[in-house]
Amino acid sequence: MLAVATLASLAIVTQNHVALRAAPRDTAQQQAVLWQGDSLEIRGAKGDYLQVWDHRRERGGYIRSNQVRDYAMTPADAQQLLAVIQFVRDTPGQEALGIGHAAAFLKAAPADAIGPEVFDALGTMADRLAQRASVSRGKMGDATTAAHLEVAANYGVGMVSFEREGRVQICYNGEAFRRVLALPQSTPLQRARAALALTRHECVSPDLTPTARASLDGWRAEVLDKVDTGKLPEHIKNRVQMRRAGVFSSIAFQQARRGENAQASGERALQSLAAINKKELTEDDANTYSDAAVRVGATRWAAGDIPRTGSPLTISTRPGQPGETCVQLIEAKQKQPAFERCTYGVVWTASAAVNPQHNAVTLSVQTLDTWRELWLFRKGEKGWAVDVIPPAANNPDIGYIEFAGWIPGGKQMLTVRESRNEGRYKRSFEIMNMDNFQVERWSSRPDALSAFYRWQNPVWKRATVSVR
Repeated sequence: MLAVATLASLAIVTQNHVALRAAPRDTAQQQAVLWQGDSLEIRGAKGDYLQVWDHRRERGGYIRSNQVRDYAMTPADAQQLLAVIQFVRDTPGQEALGIGHAAAFLKAAPADAIGPEVFDALGTMADRLAQRASVSRGKMGDATTAAHLEVAANYGVGMVSFEREGRVQICYNGEAFRRVLALPQSTPLQRARAALALTRHECVSPDLTPTARASLDGWRAEVLDKVDTGKLPEHIKNRVQMRRAGVFSSIAFQQARRGENAQASGERALQSLAAINKKELTEDDANTYSDAAVRVGATRWAAGDIPRTGSPLTISTRPGQPGETCVQLIEAKQKQPAFERCTYGVVWTASAAVNPQHNAVTLSVQTLDTWRELWLFRKGEKGWAVDVIPPAANNPDIGYIEFAGWIPGGKQMLTVRESRNEGRYKRSFEIMNMDNFQVERWSSRPDALSAFYRWQNPVWKRATVSVR
C-alpha cells in the first residue's frame, strides 16, 4: 500500500524546508530542499551530520541529525513508530510526518502486528491533508501544503481533484479507510470515522454521469448502513445520521429523475434527519446539521404527501423532449391545458397549491439534488404565465424555497427559504409580494411573524423540515 524502500536504517525528516547539503557544513552547496515526512537512507555519520541518500530525488548528501528521526527498521522499532503516529494523527499540519511514519511502520512491523489502528490513523491524516490543501489555495502556507502533498504521493497516498464552483477540491481516495472497513477487528468508532470520510458530499465529482452518480450514491448508502450506531458516542451517531440524510436525499432525487418510485429513499432521508439528537450536537456540527436539513428540505416531497383536492385547477405532466417533463395547468371542464411549460427538473406534482381566488398556483420543481425552485403560475388579462422563484438571488451553493400559505387579498403569500452561500447558512420565513416577488417582511423564526400563525398552510406545516 505505502511505498518505502527496504532500508537497514531510515531517517524521517521532522521539519520543513530542510537543506540537503553536499558536505557536512552549513556553508556547503544545497542539493535539495526536504520536507517533513521525507524518508532518507542513512549511509554514515560525520559530526552533527548524517550522510544520507534520497531515493525520491535520487541524490545523496548530508543533513543535520537533529532534523530527522532515525530508525533501524526492525520489529522492535515498530512500537516507536506507532507511538509517533498516535501522537501526530490529530495534530493539524503534521500529516506528512505522520504518513511517513505510517509507511515506515508498515514496513518494519510484523504482519500480525498490523491492525486497523494504523490504517485509521493513516486515513485520518491523509483526509485532513486533502482538506487543508483544498482551503489553502492562494493563501500563506500553500507552498508547504503542496510539498506535503508531494511527500504523501511519494508514499502512494492517492488524491483526486476536480473543480467545484470556481475552486479546486482535493480529496483523499480513501484506500486506508476501505481497509479499516474490511478488517473484522475494527471498532465501531473506527468504522464510523471511515464511513464518514468515504461518503463526503464535497468529494462527489460534479462531472459524474447520472448513472455513475447513482452507483456512487448507492455505494455510499451501503457504507453508512454498515455502521452500528448503537455503539457510538452520541455526537458521532449524529454525524452518521446527518450524512445518511444527505445521501438518501440524493438517492431520492436520482430515482425520481429516472421515473422510479422515490418514496422509500425520501422517507429514509426524513427519518435520518429526525433521528438526530439536537441536544448532543457539537458547535462544530452546527453547519453540518444545517447542510443535512437543506438537502432533505430540497427533496422532502419524495417522501410523498396527500395531494390537495377540490380545486378547479390541477397540475399534470407529460413527457417532452428526451429528459424533459412538461407541466400542464388544467382548468376544470377544459379539454386543452390552459398553460404548459417544460423542464429538465423533477416536478413534484403533489406540492401544487391553489389560492382561494383560483388565479394562482405554486409548484415545487427540483433541478438538482440540492436545489429546489418554486414555480408561481398566475392568471392575468392575457391568460396564464409562470415565474420561477429561486432559493436565493446570489446563486448559493445549495438551497430550496417552498410555499407556506396564502395571505387573504390575493397579493401576498408565505414562503420559506434555506440556502448556503460561501459556507454560511440562512433560513428565512417570508411574506412575499406576488406582483414583484419582493420580500416585505422576513424573520429567522416563524413565530416572529404573526402571518405564519394565521395563514400558514396545514400541508406545509405537517411536512416541512424548516421548523426543527
